[in-house]
Amino acid sequence: PYRVPANETPIGLMNAVSSEKTRESHVAAASPRRQAHFGFRLVMPLALGSTLNPINATMIATALVPIAADFHVSVANAGWLIAGLYLACAVAQPTMGRLADLIGPRRTYLGALSLVAIAGVMGAVAPSLGSLVVARIVLGIGTSGAYPSAMRLFRVEADRLGCDPPRVAMGYLSLAALSTAAVGPLLGGVLTGAFGWRSTFTVNIPLVLITTTLVLLWVPKDQPRPSGGARLLKELDILGIGFFAALLLCLLAFLMNLKSPMWWAFAGAVAFAIALIVHSLRRQRPFIDVWMLAHNFPLVVTYLRVSARAVIVYGIIYGFALWLEGAAHFTTSEAGLLMLPMSAVSAFSSLAGARTKGIRAPFIISFGGALIGCLALLYLRDGPPAWIVAAAAMLFGLPQGMFSTATQAAVYVQAPADQFGAATGLQRTAQYIGAIAATSVLGLLYGRHATDHGFHSLVAVMGALSAFLLIATIFDRTIPRGRV
Repeated sequence: PYRVPANETPIGLMNAVSSEKTRESHVAAASPRRQAHFGFRLVMPLALGSTLNPINATMIATALVPIAADFHVSVANAGWLIAGLYLACAVAQPTMGRLADLIGPRRTYLGALSLVAIAGVMGAVAPSLGSLVVARIVLGIGTSGAYPSAMRLFRVEADRLGCDPPRVAMGYLSLAALSTAAVGPLLGGVLTGAFGWRSTFTVNIPLVLITTTLVLLWVPKDQPRPSGGARLLKELDILGIGFFAALLLCLLAFLMNLKSPMWWAFAGAVAFAIALIVHSLRRQRPFIDVWMLAHNFPLVVTYLRVSARAVIVYGIIYGFALWLEGAAHFTTSEAGLLMLPMSAVSAFSSLAGARTKGIRAPFIISFGGALIGCLALLYLRDGPPAWIVAAAAMLFGLPQGMFSTATQAAVYVQAPADQFGAATGLQRTAQYIGAIAATSVLGLLYGRHATDHGFHSLVAVMGALSAFLLIATIFDRTIPRGRV
């Protein structure tokens, strides 16, 4: 006679349900333990390194005027200190990400930190603006190693433990980077006022020593990788890196001279872009995987959103600092202090973004805050009270905090697992391209000196861009849905 399987009898069903509940309870109990692995000892060294790039990017804002005065150049020419670092970062971020994929994130991180220390020494003895720009380029390459290495290490550890993406840990990483980016102008102003602008370079040396020590003590060692310099060079795609660097250099030369356009530079950018695309399509593992990007439209939209947001944030940070010192007649230290509330809002919004599971809402709040901030800045005129200036600027902490944690979550979902390091590097590349564009806009609107008219023109442009991005984000269907 037919025998009812044990799992179909009432007792069997009850046992099955009980077993499933037991398994779920074990998984639920294990999940906090797995997530606890992403604790202080792992996150702290990675967060410290992740502060080096944003703090050096913004610390120079309040030092540009004294640097320009010492070397007898215009503020527009001193802008090469900003653009040079961003050009280096735009190329180095995906390169460092690819290195993290190939040789391991810990090795990549330690090598990058040594370059930061070298740049600190170079900046301390630089005799001219040109040599200082070179120091900033080395600094950009070195500081580009921390973020893609940290994100790659998070991905490796999460896959090994079988747990969800460590969004809280990534949020702390973002908090460290963004809060220091916002406090950078204050630190730059204090250091410049007390020890001179060269201290904004030498301060990196003790920071590197502390970070290196913690990495050696607390960050897990990389897995053994196949050795061979020839193999590594082949995997890195040196020719692709060269095409990409030449493309960005030509584009930078064009953008930095918009008043007298260098059309040959624009033509060169187009030629190198075509060469990069052709080379990428012919290569199995290219530096910029054009084929992957062409078939991953949501990731491309994420990169475009990152670039546009960077135009707003960096345009306001640098433009605001220059206006405070050049037109509103605040001292360097006062200008940095007035930007401090921005860092507080940035820190708060970063923590809030880390604990938010959705992605669309943080984007909307970020662009809405930027739009309201632009409207507030439009009413500032020469000689405003300090508290009004600080209150108007602090709204730009929102697009620095929430936006970054939401973007990290989006890239985590959208990027291919085997190219995750390079994909996070490209995320930062998109950010630096936007920062370069912001620098060119500043040069176009400010010229040799910041004025009220130039500042209000800048704010109007950024406000229009914020409004466009706010509307586009509301109707964007490429943003990952649900709780991420």
